[in-house]
Amino acid sequence: MIERAKNELRAAYFAARSVFYRGDHFRCPVCEGRFRAFLPFGEDQVRENARCPRCGSLERHRLLFLYLRRRTNFFTAPLRTLEFAPHPYIQRRLRRQTNLTYTSADLESPLAMLTMDITDIQLADGSIDCILCYHVLEHVPDDRRAMTELFRILSPDGWAILQVPVDLSREATFEDPAVVDPRERARLFGRPDHVRVYGRDYADRLRGAGFRVSVVDFVAEIGDEAQRFALRDDEPIYFCDKPSPT
Repeated sequence: MIERAKNELRAAYFAARSVFYRGDHFRCPVCEGRFRAFLPFGEDQVRENARCPRCGSLERHRLLFLYLRRRTNFFTAPLRTLEFAPHPYIQRRLRRQTNLTYTSADLESPLAMLTMDITDIQLADGSIDCILCYHVLEHVPDDRRAMTELFRILSPDGWAILQVPVDLSREATFEDPAVVDPRERARLFGRPDHVRVYGRDYADRLRGAGFRVSVVDFVAEIGDEAQRFALRDDEPIYFCDKPSPT
């Protein structure tokens, strides 16, 4: 109840604040608002026009919603949907989506509907039609087991979007399980709670779990329109499904 009250207060604050940012220069596909500017966001390096003033979405969330709307049946088909590490506004938005049977999960977040370890998912084989897993696996020591679990619960006709931050200049993923000090992790992996830096071989790790993977440069596909949504150009979409049985 306390967490729910906090979320409601946060939503009310964002809604009131967004009035001062009304305009027509930027659009947010998550809350469908129009703004003269987005908010800056970032810790070590602050990014201008990164955060929606109404719903708090970042570039990766807006990228997700655009892709879901334009390239998938997410908003029309009856889909059993599982989201890991839910964003407050996005969870509220998706729980209202009548075509979805929506569930969220996380090991620690009080926002999640289920407390669940992504490396030991307590769901039946093939029970989920759509998985959204956004910037989670870089926190998971045994990411290969997590990928195997995600593959296991995905239905034969289902699909998943499994996003992580990827250093596209790096060919191979860099990780060292011996590194446990948060300061050293921040130095090596970018954040104190990250356990690796993924390289361009990320798709191959997903394929190793059984997935068929399409790496989609969606920002390049929409061209100049990406500026209207303030998207970054360094995160391709990793669209995953199950290969047809032979």
